[in-house]
Amino acid sequence: MARRSLPWPVPALLAWALCWLLYLLSWRALGALAAMLLATFAGLVASVVARHWWRRVLVAAGFPLSLAFSGHALFAAWLWLLPMAMLLLIYPLHAWRDAPLFPTPPGALDTLGTVAPLPAGARILDAGCGLGDGLRALRRAYPQARLDGLEWSWPLRWLCALRCPWARVRRADIWAADWSGYQLVYLFQRPESMSRALIKSAEMAPGSWLVSLEFALPDVREHACVRTPAGRPLWIYRAPCLAALATGEEARG
Repeated sequence: MARRSLPWPVPALLAWALCWLLYLLSWRALGALAAMLLATFAGLVASVVARHWWRRVLVAAGFPLSLAFSGHALFAAWLWLLPMAMLLLIYPLHAWRDAPLFPTPPGALDTLGTVAPLPAGARILDAGCGLGDGLRALRRAYPQARLDGLEWSWPLRWLCALRCPWARVRRADIWAADWSGYQLVYLFQRPESMSRALIKSAEMAPGSWLVSLEFALPDVREHACVRTPAGRPLWIYRAPCLAALATGEEARG
């Protein structure tokens, strides 16, 4: 049975309450600045629970904004901009149109190797690797593959490289990078990003795989769709995807 999520804005209210609790509890022991940074970091971590980018921004920005207007902080007013700078480092404006941070759930890709087989040494790309959960899942599915990760946020890229030292993790725009050298590209983005993914898949060699967790390519027949342990769909496509789109349109005509 799928777990029911809390209705919005309950997650945001709980996250803001947690941030304020951390701030008030640590204020005397750590000082105002350290307490502010600790509470802001907690808000950034809590923002992962929100599914939409604008909700993530609200969750993460709620505490520093409320602190700035509360007058509680006993340091120079401009210092409250530090947490906002932290927010922009984690979620740069360039990446807001994509998925700032969608962690791949544990076990989500465990069956992928049987549905989309690859030879040893195949190159796999996690496009938008975040903190590396997708790379770890891909390594379990393809232990002999060569794994690459692309991430626009440099703090996330740095943390991902620490968590996944066996992968090559680079800071790059996934839509500007070259996908042609990969036998499989994995995405966990947003529904609005899938049209761009379809266009980008034209770079991939025939027979390679495009895999998307939860969100399907528009109007393209999938090679397979399997369910993760949490019940999410895992969409698996065989390149060339644009040819599948054209074939589907001709069939409807």
